[in-house]
Formats: sequence, C-alpha cells, structure tokens
Amino acid sequence: MTEQFKILTLNAISPVGLKRLPTDRYVTGKDFAAPDAILVRSADMHSMDIATSVRAIGRAGSGTNNIPVKTLSARGVPVFNAPGANANAVKELVIAGMLMAARNIGGAVKFVSALDPADPEMEKKVEGGKKTYAGFELAGQTLGVIGLGKIGCMVADAAIRLGMDVIGFDPEITVDAAWSLPSQVKKAASLNEVLKHSRFISLHVPLVPATRGMISASALENLKHNAVLLNFSREPIVDEAAVVAALDAKKLACYVCDFPSAHVNAHPKVIALPHLGASTEEAEENCAAMVADQVRDYLEDGNILNSVNFPNVSMPRDSGHRLSIANANVPNMVGQISTALAQAGLNIHNMMNKSKGDVAYTMVDVDSPVTAAVLAAISGIEGVLAVRYLPGR
Repeated sequence: MTEQFKILTLNAISPVGLKRLPTDRYVTGKDFAAPDAILVRSADMHSMDIATSVRAIGRAGSGTNNIPVKTLSARGVPVFNAPGANANAVKELVIAGMLMAARNIGGAVKFVSALDPADPEMEKKVEGGKKTYAGFELAGQTLGVIGLGKIGCMVADAAIRLGMDVIGFDPEITVDAAWSLPSQVKKAASLNEVLKHSRFISLHVPLVPATRGMISASALENLKHNAVLLNFSREPIVDEAAVVAALDAKKLACYVCDFPSAHVNAHPKVIALPHLGASTEEAEENCAAMVADQVRDYLEDGNILNSVNFPNVSMPRDSGHRLSIANANVPNMVGQISTALAQAGLNIHNMMNKSKGDVAYTMVDVDSPVTAAVLAAISGIEGVLAVRYLPGR
C-alpha cells in the first residue's frame, strides 16, 4: 500500500504550493498529532513541541530564524527554505525605497494629504510648498550592495539599468552568484570600502552571528555625507541606536527599512515599511511551490535541495529499495553502514554521501528489500541520527 503523508501547515500556505502535493499521497491540514512534515511561513516554532514523527520542515520563504534548526539537526531532520523565490518582490521594493528616499516621496505625500481640497488657495500652496521636497535622480549615483546572493544580484542589475554605478561586497559569494552578478559591478574588498564610496547602501545578508550588528557606529563613520541606508534583510543587522545617531548628525540622510521598531519608528528621516519584502501574491506562490517540491522530493525519494542544515544530495533511483541516513559528520560512518548492509546480505547498487558542518547524509540503493532488523542495526550505530526506508512505488 502506498504511504500517505500528513503535512501540518502552521500558516496559510499558498494553494499554488499545496497543489504540488498529490492528493492521493498527501493530506494537508492545521491539526495533526503526528505529521510527517511541517510547512511554515512566519510562525515561531521555538516553543513548539515538534512531534517525533516529523521528518522535514519546509519554510515558505528564505529566513529560518523562527525555526529551531539546531535542535532539528540533532534529530536528523532537514529544514528546507526557498532561496530566491521572493527575490523579485524584494528587488522591486528596494528600488521603490531608493526612489522614496531620493525624491522625498513620503514627506510630499503627507504634505499634499494635509491640504484642504476646498481651500481656494490649495494650488498656490502646492506650488509654494513643493520646493521643500525637491530631490535628486538615481542615475549617476553609486549604490553599494552588501551581500551578493540572488536578491543582491538582482538589485545590482536593476540599479545598473537605472543608470547607477554599483559596488558590491560579499566575502561568502557562491560560484552561482558570481556567475549571476553583472560584469559592471565593481567588487569591493571590504564593507568599509562600500560605505566610503556609496550614496546608497543596500543590505542583503542573512542574519548570522557574523552579520549581527555589522552596521555599527564605527562602520557608519565611513559613510559619505547624506548617504541613504536601506535594510530589507533583517532588523538586527544594523545597530539602530547608531543609525538614529547618524541621522541626527546628518551623516545619514535617510534610513529605509522593512522593520518598524521603537528605536526608529516616527523618526522624520526614517521610512519604515511593515514587512512588505515578500508580501506579493507572486512571491508567496513561488515560495510555497518551491518548498513543497523540495519536501515532496525528500519524503518520497530522500533527495535534498536547499536545506539550511543538510547538504544538497540528489541521486537517480535505479533500484526499488532506498535508505536515507542522517548522521553525525564523523569518521567511518559510511564504512559502518556498508558493513551492516553486507552482514545482512544486501548488495549496494548505488551510494552517495555528503556532509555540511556537523551533519552528514547518506543515500544507499540496494538490490533487495530491507528488513526491520537491518534498519534497527543501522539506527544502533553511534552517531546515526535518523534512518528512513524508501521502497519503490
């Protein structure tokens, strides 16, 4: 009998994504005691009692700060995300943020909305007041992009098309990102180099210990006068107290962010948006579809793509009997697994093993059925975190 998977949804997941899960093999809902996987957007899972039945978590977005990744890694549970699926939505909002700052759009809208339409002097007041909101054009300005992943590359490309010069910095740039980066982008050797030479600075780095507070008071000392800082990444990447001080000192002309807070909200030189970065119908659909496909591929065939805590591993199925094994990244794990299969008289048809940090993942195709005794033997190997048997359909 074909196994049916129960998928717990903690938030409203786009129907476009849920339709990627065939109804003959998957059932989705908000109330399962023992789900096989969880799909989540923004729900905080840190205080959640995650059932031991859960084999995978899918985050319909890029950030995974709301998920206890370390705890799940120790249980051998991959956490998937959808990098790049909302990149276009964020890119467009960054461009909008630059235009709002350059053309004083927020203040201009407030000025006009405060006028009395019945006032016969309204047109005169408009003409008299507009000079207060005169701005400057983006063309010819320099944009510094910090973080050159999918979003950073798209922002750089859009800025170039608007006639801007672009300088970028990312010490962790991947090969794929490097290929996607427009050739016109000047590569900076440091964060400070970007800050010194840019009128606009846009942040596109993940929140990790190395990036928390990276835009500090000392970093802001390197800014050009009247620079504009845009943060559509994560709130704690900037020291908000230092940003406010730089605004008050006119070192910063404007701070545009997607994270209203007690520190920056209502400051006259802050444009704060209500977490709109990925809030488009298209982005939600793209994220849900991507993560649903990834969770399905893992549950059915053991393949891993875009997991934040496990390596990417994909192996064609040439056998009807597959094992997927999560284990600590320590010596001789593959040897012990192979020995356990050999002792059970199982011939290895194909095998793949990769690691990521402290976790390793092994897929093994064998030529005959795997018994419960074999699964127990492999599970008993010290360092094995989780074992799954995936017989062919």
